[in-house]
Amino acid sequence: MSSDDIFIERLSARLLPAPPPLPPADSLVPDWAPERPFARPPVPAAVLIALIRRPEGFTVLYTERSPDLRSHSGQVAFPGGKVDAGDNDVGATALREANEEVGLEAGDARIMGFMPTYFTGTNYLITPVVADVTPRGPFVPNPGEVHSVFEVPLERILASNAYGQARIQRNGVEHRTWQIDHDGHRIWGITANLTRRFRDLVLSEPVP
Repeated sequence: MSSDDIFIERLSARLLPAPPPLPPADSLVPDWAPERPFARPPVPAAVLIALIRRPEGFTVLYTERSPDLRSHSGQVAFPGGKVDAGDNDVGATALREANEEVGLEAGDARIMGFMPTYFTGTNYLITPVVADVTPRGPFVPNPGEVHSVFEVPLERILASNAYGQARIQRNGVEHRTWQIDHDGHRIWGITANLTRRFRDLVLSEPVP
């Protein structure tokens, strides 16, 4: 077994084997408090944390959102989006969105497991889906959604000194998120927080 396969096997033991049940709405605490209480139930969503097998080692896939989008334009994100009625589960959502956004073929990905849900101050309940990906071709950004696609070496993701703090003002209140700078890209907010959670999970002991 190669070192990459050993890593994947150990990481799989730390992930949830099935999508976690969505917690009751009244028990959720968002990553930042909105100005007004939410007027509707949380929106289920999923993102794909794709571990790309490269000759030099694993990388993690990110997108830079199109500047023409109405929300979060120009920001760095994992491939992902809202769960559609036709999706079998959040794993199917994450793979569908990755295909639509960057042309990642579902057959090139093997879902390893899932991370606990993450509730945002914009009322999205996100399930991170972790997959082992051996791409047969290049990733091609969908110009309607994605400006560019890039990869960050897993080694950098796991390094504690890769993380700084971003400060954001919302309605006069300062909020802090993790921030990672890589090759001219600024990863912050939800994506950086999920990246940090993934990093902490990778370096933790297996779940009993």
